[in-house]
Amino acid sequence: MNHTAQTFFIPANSGCPPPPPNRSYEMLKEEHEVAVLGAPHNPAPPMSTMIHICSETSVSDYVVWSLSNILFMNPHCLGFIAFTYSLKSRDRKMVGDLTGAQAYASTAKYLNI
Repeated sequence: MNHTAQTFFIPANSGCPPPPPNRSYEMLKEEHEVAVLGAPHNPAPPMSTMIHICSETSVSDYVVWSLSNILFMNPHCLGFIAFTYSLKSRDRKMVGDLTGAQAYASTAKYLNI
């Protein structure tokens, strides 16, 4: 890369002085970004958070069983009702309410049988 002085032709009515010849384009670009965007507000590096989810008891939600009952054996729409309870059980499990999840799961299991 050649570091010789370059001549810039700027119209007389632009109001901007030409940059000094010893400054590189990257430095000018960085100074322009700092002037436009402002200095960074938080110089500390971003931190990440890890959450370890350890489930001591596993609650079955019977979603697949309920879905198969909807598709293959659907007497009196019990498969659809079981699927609804299975989804409620899965929602409760995601929230962390294991007691509620177990209650909805047992109802879904009963309706599937």
